[in-house]
Amino acid sequence: MCRSSKVLGYDLLSLCLEGPQGRTGCRATPRGPQRPSARGRWLTLGLGCVSVQVVESCVAAAGYSVGEFAALVFAGALDFAEALYAVKVRAEAMQKASEAVPSGMLSVIGRREANYKFACLEARKHCESLGIENPVCEIANYLFPDSRVIAGHLQALKFLQDNARKYYFTRAKMLPVSGAFHTRLMEPAVEPLAEVLKSIEIQKPLVCVYSNVDGKKYMHSKHIQKLLVKQVVSPVMWEQTMHSVYERKQGTEFPYTYEVGPGKQLGTILKKCNLKAWKQYKHVDVLEDEEATET
Repeated sequence: MCRSSKVLGYDLLSLCLEGPQGRTGCRATPRGPQRPSARGRWLTLGLGCVSVQVVESCVAAAGYSVGEFAALVFAGALDFAEALYAVKVRAEAMQKASEAVPSGMLSVIGRREANYKFACLEARKHCESLGIENPVCEIANYLFPDSRVIAGHLQALKFLQDNARKYYFTRAKMLPVSGAFHTRLMEPAVEPLAEVLKSIEIQKPLVCVYSNVDGKKYMHSKHIQKLLVKQVVSPVMWEQTMHSVYERKQGTEFPYTYEVGPGKQLGTILKKCNLKAWKQYKHVDVLEDEEATET
């Protein structure tokens, strides 16, 4: 049994190679937790791809949501097995929290006139009119200009879909996830993850790693511990992170960018955020590499 399987308590290799796809979340970069088994797979596959790259000249790393753990392992801040166990605890706690309240996530693309926060406010007022106490409807992911993921009570998300034109949304599509991840509905998952991270030795990253919480570089081990916990209930500031990573003086060349693991969604987002940086982008998928080798 491989090291990952011992930590997770199931045969990760068989799960990756044989599926079923519904359980592994096989071909999509995770924009929110699917099943607890999928999150461990993202961490392992992402690092499996990284291990074949030339990393000596790497200047920065970032990971989307659970991918941030992979970025920190890559940067030497977290031990692989300890990070994998933390991901397992995080996944199970978030899944449990999601089962407590009927909730979800809505992918939205809006026109320039769109006011996402105002739309969320009105959706919360709608929920209150239905008798829902302390309703949640807020931005959970900042993806690229004019694109957000809004998460919260299902009634709020349905209200936004039904009134998409009023709020200048050109698209409002429910995501196939089971909860309102990266919102305060995930508060029950905070303590379990915090306790695990207290027991883990965290080092200062060897390369710059950018946090999902504020789009800025991690400064030290306590900073990492604090923000990994905060990330569970905070929006993923991915658009802001892309601007921070690629900020440079005019005329300076952009570095090569590698997206590792299944799916090319982050590359698509980068293209929307910074076309010049995207021109140096490459996707690496360990499963595709294996398939090519076998054929």
